[in-house]
Amino acid sequence: MAEVKSNLSKQAESQLLSLFEPVKLSLLYKASVHGYNSAAFHNKCDRQGPTLTVGYNNSGFIFGGYTSKSFAQTGQYLADEKAFLFSWKSNDPEKQPLRIPVANAQYAIHDNNLGPNFGTALVFLNGNVAAVITNPGQYYTFNAAELHGGDLNLTECEVYRVESLGYALEKPWRTVQWKAEKRKELIDTIRSYKPPVLSVPQFRVLLVGPVGAGKSSFFNSVNSVFRGHVTNQAPAGSSATSLTTKFRSYFTKAGRDGKPLPVVLCDSMGLEEVTGAGLDVDDVVSIIKGHVPDRYQFNPSMAIQENTPGFIKSAEMKDRIHCVAFVMDACKVKIMSAKLEEKLSAIRKKVNFIGVPQLVLLTKVDEACELVASDVSSVYKSKFIEGKMQEVGARLGIPVSCIVPVKNYSTELELDCNTDILLLSAVVQMLRFADNYFDDISFDEKCD
Repeated sequence: MAEVKSNLSKQAESQLLSLFEPVKLSLLYKASVHGYNSAAFHNKCDRQGPTLTVGYNNSGFIFGGYTSKSFAQTGQYLADEKAFLFSWKSNDPEKQPLRIPVANAQYAIHDNNLGPNFGTALVFLNGNVAAVITNPGQYYTFNAAELHGGDLNLTECEVYRVESLGYALEKPWRTVQWKAEKRKELIDTIRSYKPPVLSVPQFRVLLVGPVGAGKSSFFNSVNSVFRGHVTNQAPAGSSATSLTTKFRSYFTKAGRDGKPLPVVLCDSMGLEEVTGAGLDVDDVVSIIKGHVPDRYQFNPSMAIQENTPGFIKSAEMKDRIHCVAFVMDACKVKIMSAKLEEKLSAIRKKVNFIGVPQLVLLTKVDEACELVASDVSSVYKSKFIEGKMQEVGARLGIPVSCIVPVKNYSTELELDCNTDILLLSAVVQMLRFADNYFDDISFDEKCD
């Protein structure tokens, strides 16, 4: 499906944003595309956190309401002291929007199975048609003519997720030296690493994550650091389905003619929420145990079997995965579906049972936060990114100490020292986690 575009002009969006502290608006629902009905609204907007509902009418009014609570069809009233209604006329762009705070916060939102319902004072999609009803009273006090000009018919209805962009903390919550010397130190640490198991020349990391999260781009970015320029060896880009269809073990060299580095990044097919699509959970187990050969073509409808051509029956320690890195897009943590979360949880349980350490790479932190976009070294001063790391940790059941933010190279032609430091720091964490794996195996397996 083509990208759904907002009806808000830049001026109108700016006016809306003036009602908040620094926030980011992400379009969840558009009635003209998804349907003027409550079922479509709830399918797109339930459990999305704070939202802004925006209605448009032929009289030139842009109006609606905000709630900091999640819609969940509880059938109850939701208390929300932060809720408010708003309005302004699009033909008067210089005038500040009218802001109507909730008068009785206990009844701010009527969370039923109908459309967005602000305490019955303003109800969208009434009767599953392009209209609203208004009932000024004890929950919200306003003049209906000022809110919508008496025009109850909608030309469009949109709902946006509202995400705080936070602010720059006075002190970073993780300490990083953003210097060229630190970059060199990290490179030297990776180059000089030797696995403690004699039969294992390189530690192997499996990258697992949803389609488009940046798994292949992460390898390309790390490879770029050691090549000295931006490269694009692994297929990467934007697509609704996984661009990676084969299992690939990517080796990185210290320069074009240098020695192979002691890390192998293993790329896998992207995860999809639909059954029979994307990477199969059982394939992940086979990869970790070393049974899947390089360049194996994934079959989303059937996991690899012992009788599958190329299946490695007698996998050695060097063939196994020594660390699993879940790759998550910082821009999409909030909208991760329940089915995808269930699939990630199933993989986590399997990996835990096998005993392989896990971490999370939080990608696209620059796209998620304007503060980081303007200065990568601000990543640990960003309250927003800190919140994202806590959120992904809670959803995957992984401690924040096991989550590292990264920025992949995507549009750049030249390397950046601070971007390199984030990428190299992630690889060093993988190295440390792999060491934990080797520490846990029996003494006999460490010997020839």
